[in-house]
Amino acid sequence: MASSQYQEHPWYTSLLGLAENFRTSNPPNIRLCIHCLQSIFTFNPAPHIEARTHLQLGSILMTHTKNTDLARTHLEKAWSISSTISNADEVRYESASILSQLYEKQMQSQLAKPILRHAIEMSQRAPYWHCRLLFQLAQIHALEKDMVSAMSLLSVGADYAAAARSEYTRLLFLLSKGMLALIERNIEMVSECMGQAGNLIDHFTGSPAHKESLKVFFLVLQVCHYLMAGQVKSVKPVLKQLQQSIQTITQIHTEDEPPMSSNPVDQFHWLPKEHMCVLVYLVTVMHSMQAGYMDKAQKYTDKALMQIEKLKMLDTHPLLLTFQLMLLEHIIMCRLIMGHKSIAIQEIFQACHVCQQQPRLFSMHSAQIHTLIGLYAMSMNCMEAAEAQFKTALEHSSGEGELAGFINLNLAIVYLRMNRQSDLHRLAEVIDPDTLHSHSHSMKAAAFFVKGLQSFFEANYVDAKRFLRETLKMANAEDVNRLTSCSLVLLGHIFLSLGNNQEAMNLVTPAMQLAGKIPDVHVQLWASSLLKDLYRLIGDSVNEAEGYRMHTSFSQSLLRDHFQSSQLSEHGLIQWTTGPCPFHLNTSVTGSSVL
Repeated sequence: MASSQYQEHPWYTSLLGLAENFRTSNPPNIRLCIHCLQSIFTFNPAPHIEARTHLQLGSILMTHTKNTDLARTHLEKAWSISSTISNADEVRYESASILSQLYEKQMQSQLAKPILRHAIEMSQRAPYWHCRLLFQLAQIHALEKDMVSAMSLLSVGADYAAAARSEYTRLLFLLSKGMLALIERNIEMVSECMGQAGNLIDHFTGSPAHKESLKVFFLVLQVCHYLMAGQVKSVKPVLKQLQQSIQTITQIHTEDEPPMSSNPVDQFHWLPKEHMCVLVYLVTVMHSMQAGYMDKAQKYTDKALMQIEKLKMLDTHPLLLTFQLMLLEHIIMCRLIMGHKSIAIQEIFQACHVCQQQPRLFSMHSAQIHTLIGLYAMSMNCMEAAEAQFKTALEHSSGEGELAGFINLNLAIVYLRMNRQSDLHRLAEVIDPDTLHSHSHSMKAAAFFVKGLQSFFEANYVDAKRFLRETLKMANAEDVNRLTSCSLVLLGHIFLSLGNNQEAMNLVTPAMQLAGKIPDVHVQLWASSLLKDLYRLIGDSVNEAEGYRMHTSFSQSLLRDHFQSSQLSEHGLIQWTTGPCPFHLNTSVTGSSVL
């Protein structure tokens, strides 16, 4: 509908009404809708009408067509006209926002930033738009990894929302700032933001739906904080709280809610509750993965991916693609641990397809994708390819952060298996538990394991036992089951090599049981091999036969999967280190569990 300022122009309201009728008809007739709007220009409309019409045309072209160049032209005209006249506030801010989104999609954020800055300056008396534009500009800076500018804008937004008496939006700004501080590993800033936000949420008196969504945001950040620190056991109470909170949100019906605040600054949503559900599934998968519960991770991944597919039928929100990609990254690691390499390599291709739908995704996740290919190549005993993938991943990650630490530890194992001592020596500082650039408890425990493995390869059993006992102490403290099972079986192998069969048996037996719970087929293969030898040495022929049967079963299962994977065209992905993803290799049908 046209607002009161346009009622003096019957030709305008008629054409606008006709355009809206074509847009909302079933099916929509976008061509005639655009034709009606373009006809408005033949009347030489007043500047505010001309600006609004350019905005409407730009928005419709962006949403319903692939003609982004024409959409951009209309949006630029809408912004240009509205920013120079006094009676077009809504058009001015909306055109600035949508035009900036278009520039971002075209990877031209340098054009978006000055427009948003100008619009922010002009919108001091338009509270809703002022906050929305601040969020938008902060997001651009965050995507460019300029966290100082992003956090500064979020601080401005929090102060503005407080002055406008909106505790809800103030909390959204604060929690967003906490999220960026978490990404930056700025622990002091995280503590400050989370402490302030936690206190404000406890005393929040607004709508129950608002309070619960703020609580979910807060708890998601807390869970991520623990997981990034590798504190898998410590996070359990917070994760349980989060799961209870998301259940509460799904039970709140909009019709039962009291009217939302009349304060325009309150008109924001952090996430739709359907997206929140997917996010809670995702952090649960992250926890299950770190704790070593592969079956649980697989169950929640399947639920989350099904939910994403349903939501994508209604709206292909970019965030859903990010969630989908992160879920795939975790489930691929699960597949490799469980000995399902042929599914893993097809899912890596699916991750590449998801990236293709949004160009920025690949630039943000390329290091993870090459890491996954490296892990796959390792599992296929293609060590040169694994090395090349890990080196490519390090380049894409700039060699910094937790991912770089994880890559270096796996690269060290590659060099150990290839007996390349000089290359291993060059990694000494970045894999040393005492100098490791990581705040993660789990990562430090993993570094002790790699040192133990290195000492084992060198037949330095005294140091190997010392490092592995440190791994066990750390892994047990936080229930990191996979590291525990790997350390137990390696210690058992060491004691077998030293002729201490009873001690070896005491270590390998629980390793086998724990590996079965995960399930980690590679540790099961290793442990069953040791068990059959141990039972043979102590003369227990019945258990020796059972150990032999288990070892043969695991071995044949892995060999079948290895052969199947090597025959897939996707296996050629291990040679890809530069340029776009070689999609021509993706000829097989992706597993139904993914789609």
